[in-house]
Amino acid sequence: MQAENKQKRQELLKAIAATVKGLRNKTGKSISLISNELNVSKSIWSDVELAKTDIQFSTFWRIAEALDIMPEELLKKIKENLPQNFTFIE
Repeated sequence: MQAENKQKRQELLKAIAATVKGLRNKTGKSISLISNELNVSKSIWSDVELAKTDIQFSTFWRIAEALDIMPEELLKKIKENLPQNFTFIE
């Protein structure tokens, strides 16, 4: 069960990473520029884009603002990058 949750966590982190990176690339901003605008370290932003870390909800919200997207819209886009019927609960 724990291994399955770990795998699902990785799937979620990869979906977040792909979504955030794709949206940042659309803005044409580098990680350095967007992290400076947001007042978040480059390493935090980079770790998100590399699926290395879970992010706090407040960081998620700030990332949405930096990408000029509503948090609920960002969440919707992340969900689109997840496998169909993704859930942690079986």
